[in-house]
Amino acid sequence: MESLRIYTEKPYRLRGQVVISGAKNAVLPALAASLLTSGEINLSNVPLVKDVRTMLTLLSDLGAEYELGKKSLRIKVEKILSYQAPYQLVRAMRASILVLGPLLARKGRAVVALPGGCAIGTRPVDLHINGLQKLGASIKIEHGYIVAEAKKLRGAEFEFEKKTVTGTENLVMAATLARGETILKNCALEPEVSSLCELLVKMGAKIDGIGEETIRIKGVDELGPADFRIIPDRIEAGTFMVAAALTQGDLILKEVEPDHLGALIDKLTISGARIEKLGRRSIRVIGSPEIKPQDVTTAPYPGFPTDMQAQFMVLMTQANGTSIITETIFDRRFAHANELIRLGANIEIQGDKAIVRGRTPLSGAEVMATDLRASACLVLAGLIATGQTTINDIEHLDRGYERIEEKLRKLGVKIERLKNNNNHRMGEKK
Repeated sequence: MESLRIYTEKPYRLRGQVVISGAKNAVLPALAASLLTSGEINLSNVPLVKDVRTMLTLLSDLGAEYELGKKSLRIKVEKILSYQAPYQLVRAMRASILVLGPLLARKGRAVVALPGGCAIGTRPVDLHINGLQKLGASIKIEHGYIVAEAKKLRGAEFEFEKKTVTGTENLVMAATLARGETILKNCALEPEVSSLCELLVKMGAKIDGIGEETIRIKGVDELGPADFRIIPDRIEAGTFMVAAALTQGDLILKEVEPDHLGALIDKLTISGARIEKLGRRSIRVIGSPEIKPQDVTTAPYPGFPTDMQAQFMVLMTQANGTSIITETIFDRRFAHANELIRLGANIEIQGDKAIVRGRTPLSGAEVMATDLRASACLVLAGLIATGQTTINDIEHLDRGYERIEEKLRKLGVKIERLKNNNNHRMGEKK
């Protein structure tokens, strides 16, 4: 087990520049899309996070050959050698479910373990299954696996009961090789969905309505190679934006997409931060010594992202007053609140609401990361908690943040990675 330790003699005031990595939630479906073609897919701006390596391991088992560079990736699945995604890999990363649609569309069969990932509440895959059945697939659940078969998927009309990012992505990918036209309604609007659609179009897919709630896909016989750049990670960008606001900092974020950050920019501005757009791909965030409390409700894009709820909660612990944070997406996503309480926060959980009473000083302690975004929120808390904060079980953090400790260290933070609680930094020999 690895840990991060932050040393805080006095609360940090982050100043400088940080380059935001490519989006984890955009590169994973892009990798899954490689299963749809025998041609080579060349991706740039690829984040080297744990989830990417997990997906590459899975795709390699299915027949992919790849070459991973510093921020680039070449992948080719000339022939699919297996149609099974084993539990050992799928349990580690929920996004593995994204191979279901492409395998079914190209191979005619897919056996995919029911997914795992962060323990942040119920995230059923029934919408994936219902949609694929509407496209003509025969699906059953056996021994913890989704077993899907279809000689040839056929176009159909399907409306999602509720918005689902991976569900939308899975059905769009499957529909690209289906016979006829598919109309998907109530689709997720997240930028990562649009990014996938744009990649598929570059591969030869016929898709209308990108970025809209209704997407139309006309199936083609085959897809081909493509070059594609992964969009910036809006959640990593948001995490550093909150860090600047939290620490009264002055940060310039480079390689961001401001249009993807609208809801967060609005909330941070109301809280007192000043945010300036510096050209097309840079923004500046200047924190205020007076943080204003406010209520936040998570919602599908373009609403306030659930993946920023934990980080924003840290900011509200330092607001002058009481804030109420309502979580509407996942039913068990307040586990980080107990860890923040260990650091001195005043938080009360009432069902789907967290009542955060500020302004409370935080002091360093040993805490446990419970999921990916909870890990990030504890890192933020460590920036203002006096003394020493040790965040254990940071494998969650490594799933979605690329070298976050290195980026913070460049901003002046005293932070180190420990292995096996023996004070060994990452990469050092014992």
